[in-house]
Amino acid sequence: MTRISRITTLFALAGSLAFGATSVGAAALPTQPVLTLAAAQQVVAAAQAKAHAAGWPCVIAVADAAGLPILLVRMDNAAFLAGVELAPGKSRTAALFRRPSGALEDAINGPRPAAITAQGFVLMRGGVPIVSNGQSVGAISVSADTPQHDEEIAQAGAAALK
Repeated sequence: MTRISRITTLFALAGSLAFGATSVGAAALPTQPVLTLAAAQQVVAAAQAKAHAAGWPCVIAVADAAGLPILLVRMDNAAFLAGVELAPGKSRTAALFRRPSGALEDAINGPRPAAITAQGFVLMRGGVPIVSNGQSVGAISVSADTPQHDEEIAQAGAAALK
């Protein structure tokens, strides 16, 4: 056997061992629930019903677990046009931090003022994580007329999946 054929045989053997090891010992990947469009529509419908019943027209945004937008609704006569920009930012913030955006507002005003340096996030009340089977799957946020109304409407929407 020549030197080249021995090297070729060794590479072939090494390759077959490597491929065999990956197929036999392949690790199972975890699964995570995903916030679908239908689920996001259900969340928005609940939030919109709450806002309508209370007389608080608003902008409602839903993002997936990665903070990417799924749905945006601007109700007629929404209090602030800026809500079209703020609501998606609040849902992104709540989704990526996996906590209400108001917790970050509290941190800025309290023990962690350095949180204001988190660029690209909206550190205002109104964003709430959406949890399914104990796992965060996204967030809903609202921009209405007051921070309290924002949170109340968002919580009503998030509760639609519980």
